Amino acid sequence: MGSLKVTLCAGAAVVLAALTPAAYAADGGGVSVTPASPAPGGDVALRISGCTGTTGTAASAAFVADARLVGAAGTLAGETKVRTSLEPGSYDVKITCGSMTVKGAIKVVADASQSPSTAPSAPASPIAPVHAGGGGTAHLAAVDARAAGPGTAHAVVGLLLAGVAATAVALRSARRSRRAS
Repeated sequence: MGSLKVTLCAGAAVVLAALTPAAYAADGGGVSVTPASPAPGGDVALRISGCTGTTGTAASAAFVADARLVGAAGTLAGETKVRTSLEPGSYDVKITCGSMTVKGAIKVVADASQSPSTAPSAPASPIAPVHAGGGGTAHLAAVDARAAGPGTAHAVVGLLLAGVAATAVALRSARRSRRAS
């Protein structure tokens, strides 16, 4: 299932790269970045041709995580996301596949759809763990187990229930023995 997922993601990245304008690496190493000028928080598709291997990575300070590149026949593709907290500017990208290393740059632009009054004040991704509750058992954390343990009332109720169950079993056994004779 994992290889199917990787294959579908790589195929989608290749189709996306073919349908949108691309920026090429400064050294002409057959690297394309789509879109050519992403905004902070945007998705980026990467494609490199001329690789000897079937996997590679693309690393940049602009990316949330390194892009894992996969493919065959010398062409690798992958995608990643641009950090939401980036300032517009040019950021280096280092692509490694097999024994080949290609360096390029990505130009991050300001998001035109957000005016200064509607820009988020904090990054969209979490920066610390969330303090989660205990669900239905959260109230038990505040109760002292020794103080709320079984007491005399619990013991009396338990003995009464056991007596009722024993009586029911005895009556049922007596009915069966009468029917059998």
